[in-house]
Amino acid sequence: MSQLEFYTGLSTVWIAIAWVPYVLDRIMVRGLAGSMANPSPDLAPQSDWAVRAKAAHVVAIQAFSAFAPLAILAMIRIPEDGYPNILAITFFIGIFAHYVIYVIGITVLRTLSFSLAALSTLALGLRVLGFI
Repeated sequence: MSQLEFYTGLSTVWIAIAWVPYVLDRIMVRGLAGSMANPSPDLAPQSDWAVRAKAAHVVAIQAFSAFAPLAILAMIRIPEDGYPNILAITFFIGIFAHYVIYVIGITVLRTLSFSLAALSTLALGLRVLGFI
């Protein structure tokens, strides 16, 4: 398994479980029944960190929807190229760090970590298209 395959898979698994913390907070704040109810103004608001976690999760899903097809194309078209491997690692580091930093609430680092993931996606796209 290449690093491209491993870190794309790791990013997938991370994004697939990143909802757990904010759903657990919802259960803690609203109780089990309240956490399964339809949203309404009378329900207790979630913790600030959980609101940020949900937003970070949405960002990760959106970023991954651009990265994943490019990673698959790289696996098919340029399997011997090592550059996509590095980009998969930097994408994972960026998107994972973005989530953690966003939950903590550090704005500038949040933006920088997201930029790392976004630029990794851009570079992978340019590599797959043969521009770099």
